[in-house]
Amino acid sequence: MKLLNTTIKNKVLTSMTRILDKNRETLLKANKRDLDAFNKEDQAMFDRLILNDQKIDGMIKAINEVKAQEDPVNQIISDKTLENGLKVTNKTAPFGTIMIIYESRPDVTVEAAVLAFKSNNRILLKGGKEAIHSNKILVNLWHKALTENNLSKDYIKLLQMDRTETQAFLKSPTEQLDLIVPRGGERLINFVKEHATCAVLISGRGNNFIYVDTSAEWDKTLAVIINAKTAKISACNALDKILINENILDYNQKIKELQTVLKERNVTILVDKSIKKVLTDEPLITDTSVWKEEFLALKCCIGTVQNLDEATKMINKYSGGHSAAIMTTNDENAADFMQQVDCAAVYKNSSTRFTDGGQLGVGAELAISTDKLHHRGPLGLKKLVTNKYFIVGDGNVRV
Repeated sequence: MKLLNTTIKNKVLTSMTRILDKNRETLLKANKRDLDAFNKEDQAMFDRLILNDQKIDGMIKAINEVKAQEDPVNQIISDKTLENGLKVTNKTAPFGTIMIIYESRPDVTVEAAVLAFKSNNRILLKGGKEAIHSNKILVNLWHKALTENNLSKDYIKLLQMDRTETQAFLKSPTEQLDLIVPRGGERLINFVKEHATCAVLISGRGNNFIYVDTSAEWDKTLAVIINAKTAKISACNALDKILINENILDYNQKIKELQTVLKERNVTILVDKSIKKVLTDEPLITDTSVWKEEFLALKCCIGTVQNLDEATKMINKYSGGHSAAIMTTNDENAADFMQQVDCAAVYKNSSTRFTDGGQLGVGAELAISTDKLHHRGPLGLKKLVTNKYFIVGDGNVRV
């Protein structure tokens, strides 16, 4: 699409914040329709679906933060004149049309659209059917902001398709697609990878690990585990797996204390054979596939490892490549862990709950990419562009 100047893009964002604020009641009524129709047994998805004034304030804040950021388009990456006289400039450029597939969270409809628009991309929003009434209102508000500034509504489009129709669209797109970002579980990601005919940037499952080293400060370790596991179970940065070095001082006592603080917060515990010897009442892990599972629930696995190398190998085998943390006072072990663990975000003595664009200083994000191309981690505004070479000559021919 034609490149828009920064001023007009920011005017649209200013309009959207005003329109969104003015239409709170309409949006909350639509969200109530979604909530009333939802099967509340899936608590994690239900939590993601809920809108309130605080979340609307968060949407407005996200738009304002993106508006304040430098326009990522047409920025010079490199600029040189070659010996043959060619002037070669590499600049950032929009992808074109981005399709995002996501479930439940209406706030993604705002964050994805604001990022795509400011980076001069067109976006196709394929939200889940559980949020359809909320998403319809939000896209309608975006259209009002675009129309108010004499721009086409086509920049932001809501796709209302069922699974079969989405599959058909991915196989044979009826309009240009340059990039697809699936946000969700492995089934959704595999579905998109199987059927897409353009580039796919994966926002993978969580299933995050914490490794407790022998030198870990125990009180800090308990606080980090509780925050990472229980603060928000519906988040992809929540903790699911705890690995404890079996050589840690007061091993039995600490394992029992960990059990106590988790049980106090209604967390279900699964244990390996070593932990089972101490926590005899907890169910034993009999199927190793559970180590790959993202729970999105008050549930976790506790296992032991003999050393740091065993911990990193286990994390690399089973995690979703999202986030992992080490609790230790040994700087050498921490550095080794952070280098060897194959995740988008690695932590030393910190909760995994910080893997979020806003928390990591990126601002609003399209997703947390677990891919290694074209970017890994929060997909903020600066990462929603590709690049293009501009070569200027004067009748140059190659000899």
